[in-house]
Amino acid sequence: MSLLKFLRIFALFLVLVVVAGVNYQNAVETTDWDSPLRVAVYPVNADGSPDTARFIEGLTAGHYEDVEVFFTREGRRYDVGLERPVDLWLGELVAAVPPPPPADRGPLRVAAWSLRLRLWTWWTLRDQPGPPPQVRVFALFHDPETSRSVPDSLGLRKGLIGVAHGFAAPRLAGTNALVLAHELLHTLGATDKYDPATSRPLWPEGYAEPDAEPLHPQRRAEIMAGRLPVSENEAVLPAGLAVTTVGPATAREIGWAR
Repeated sequence: MSLLKFLRIFALFLVLVVVAGVNYQNAVETTDWDSPLRVAVYPVNADGSPDTARFIEGLTAGHYEDVEVFFTREGRRYDVGLERPVDLWLGELVAAVPPPPPADRGPLRVAAWSLRLRLWTWWTLRDQPGPPPQVRVFALFHDPETSRSVPDSLGLRKGLIGVAHGFAAPRLAGTNALVLAHELLHTLGATDKYDPATSRPLWPEGYAEPDAEPLHPQRRAEIMAGRLPVSENEAVLPAGLAVTTVGPATAREIGWAR
């Protein structure tokens, strides 16, 4: 092996060690709950619509107030010990759209896209004012008059980045907050608790009250299940975070319970 090749391999090894160390440190710091989790939400006009642009111009942090209320309420249930577990604020408008995930979800393509997203995030937010957040969420808004559905949202543990698709309409603030909270929890290590083939919550981890008698209908939805089971074969989208909860399995994943 030539000296130049050895140096290249050694340099790559050092980069991987540094990245692994940073990821581990971020994982510890974001789930030790010694202080409020700092979360910045950056609005993005996902469809270029003038109506979406006007909505974003009038957007305030109050649009996501339900997210802070949700984490405060659920944190008290698990004796987190913080008056406000999540400190969320609204960042400035981001003009570009994050790179979408690949259609082919093979491991190598996903890994390459994940790295690309992290680099894109660093470059895009390098001049954003304000305190540095621990978690960065891009809120991609779509005009509900022209878009009946939106792409899947996502949250990355590595890099602490969320991409939350929502609708540019005040009446849908509850749904937007629900999606953002779900993806935020993904960045903290929470896993989905629904059947990907049917989107129905998995029992028992995807049920807010897995021991209820009768089991259906459930009164609350588990946040990482994303739907409210109303019968054995039917689950509906909850109206918002007011009827959503953090189940024991999710609490363990994010460091709220053992």
